[in-house]
Amino acid sequence: MLYDITFATPLGPLRVAECQGAIVQIQFVQENAEVLADALHQETPLLLEAKRQLTEYFAGERKAFSLPLKAEGTAFQKQVWQQLEQIPYGETRSYGEIAREIGNSKAARAVGSANHCNPIAIVVPCHRVIGATGKLVGYAGGLEIKRSLLELEQHGRAVASTDNLA
Repeated sequence: MLYDITFATPLGPLRVAECQGAIVQIQFVQENAEVLADALHQETPLLLEAKRQLTEYFAGERKAFSLPLKAEGTAFQKQVWQQLEQIPYGETRSYGEIAREIGNSKAARAVGSANHCNPIAIVVPCHRVIGATGKLVGYAGGLEIKRSLLELEQHGRAVASTDNLA
């Protein structure tokens, strides 16, 4: 059974879903977002724990998560997502660096594609991946949110704004 909740964060509404005792989705809710038709919209102990940990993260009180995760994807996507979890809080890596770290130095674009398909935002920190020149590129939640998440991790505050996008 799939359960989900949506709650307010400083950067907008966030949807968290669980299935069979594991978090399967954390996504910012965009206007015209696809609804999880099969989900029961109800709180479970795991969803409440995820909400608590994410709330602490947004308050600058949490740097690591301890949630059971189960992301659906290809073997390559899962390899990339596992590597994303190794990026320390407050640090970034380029798509090329991730490609090299997984042993496929020519796969930077494929890493970008896998990064884009990450269903578990924030906890699997795809926002920490940037372009080779240091520029913020691509984020399913939008570049404003990506910049704000990086700002939160580097300076302890998240500000959703289009000012100073790198």
